[in-house]
Amino acid sequence: MKSTVISVDAMGSDHGPAAVVTGISRAARARPDLEFLIHGDSAILEECLRRHRRLVDRCSVQHSDAVVTMSEKPSQVLRNGRSSSMWAAVDSVKNGHANALVSCGNTGALMAISQLRLKRPAGISRPAIACLWPSVNDHGFNILLDVGADIRADERDLFVYGLLGAAYAKIGMGLKSPRVGLLNVGTESHKGRREIKAAHELMANHADKGSYRYVGFVEGSDIPSDRVDVVVTDGFTGNIAIKSVEGTAALIRSFLKDAFTHTLLSRAGAVFAYTSIKRLFKRIDPRRANGGVFLGLNGTVIKSHGSADPVAVEAAILLAGRLAKSQVTSSVVAELSDWGNNSGALAATRQKASAA
Repeated sequence: MKSTVISVDAMGSDHGPAAVVTGISRAARARPDLEFLIHGDSAILEECLRRHRRLVDRCSVQHSDAVVTMSEKPSQVLRNGRSSSMWAAVDSVKNGHANALVSCGNTGALMAISQLRLKRPAGISRPAIACLWPSVNDHGFNILLDVGADIRADERDLFVYGLLGAAYAKIGMGLKSPRVGLLNVGTESHKGRREIKAAHELMANHADKGSYRYVGFVEGSDIPSDRVDVVVTDGFTGNIAIKSVEGTAALIRSFLKDAFTHTLLSRAGAVFAYTSIKRLFKRIDPRRANGGVFLGLNGTVIKSHGSADPVAVEAAILLAGRLAKSQVTSSVVAELSDWGNNSGALAATRQKASAA
């Protein structure tokens, strides 16, 4: 069985390299076909690896002198970050030494380095970060993008995000004709900013060529629903939405724990309901859906939360492994390129956006 190699920037986590290495160990136990290139301070990483024997023959540590901090601006990192673990991790994908990359580090810096080293395909001006959102759909997840790659998005960007999300749903989820919705403050046609209304028309007019079903405007309450498979928005709105829901999930877990430990009777009830409670906690645990996919690059890059613990790091690595093995991101790029070349719609949308 051919191994899938995951490149990991081990120095960007809020919990330190130890949490990242523990997450790698958990992923290695779940996926025997994975191997790892771990980038960072070799002295620290070798010490962490001594506690995880299963990684001895499956990891290679690549030393890096510098670490990209959360406070650094992307422009600073592009000028001065070539010796960082993040830069080295991206380069390992570019050079073909790894099949995918996972980093918990600075999102802006990771996107900037990834765009510089992996490049964008023709027709994509701004890549998007797509996340899997738990839903009541049969496939268990909806796709939300963008969730933080860029806070700006005009009508053409939103349209391309829809194409990227639809291609991801078709290739990654096996959906023949995914349902795409555009996030707005209401479903009425007169609502929303100018660029959202313009994107609404573009998505509706090109649905047949894009092999997706456009369901129109959707609201925040539709994100986890079975009305849609892909929800498109700008990075500012998407990032707030995902972090709001993660906070709400944590609040619900806290309330449930408090409710089931409040009295002796409630504690007794918790014993009988333990299996159901455990299943609920697992389904609403945001750590298990950790990992945003950078769509629109010539390579597979997964951005994990900076606050990711070992469970969340494991989830991000397993996602990277699945995407790398099925070559989802390269297939998404190929499909978008073919669609744009065959229909000429990407060029047409550029003209419309300029004229608006």
